[in-house]
Amino acid sequence: MKVSAKADYAVRAAAELAAAEGSAAPVRAEAIATAQQIPQRFLENILSDLRHAGLVHSQRGAEGGHRLARPAAEITVADVIRAVDGPLAAVRGERPESVSYDGAAGSLQRVWIALRKNVRDVVENVSLADLASGELPKAVDALAEDPDAWARR
Repeated sequence: MKVSAKADYAVRAAAELAAAEGSAAPVRAEAIATAQQIPQRFLENILSDLRHAGLVHSQRGAEGGHRLARPAAEITVADVIRAVDGPLAAVRGERPESVSYDGAAGSLQRVWIALRKNVRDVVENVSLADLASGELPKAVDALAEDPDAWARR
């Protein structure tokens, strides 16, 4: 699976907003860009996508900035990725259940569906609150601790 730069930046920006949850002042885009080394112009587009998806509220003006639209514990990494990149798994731009193959590749659709299921099992179970606290779910930590997870192939 490839994670786009846009999705990576979006999750990092959302994690910054989660870390600021409860703060009286909204977080300015400049502060997020600096903290996460994200190009500010690119970040503005990402924040717009997150706002349109209902994940972020924006406030204009001198005291303006951004904050999460819901509690960080209720927003998953999957929510953020979908907001900026669309479905988690696509085959030639289509959902895996929409593709079909003939002959020797006939069972390939099931491989793509299984791949999507495994991706969901991770990103739908990690919230922005988990990221901000550094406390990932045990199942995700266990996957990341497996030496095979770190092997280049």
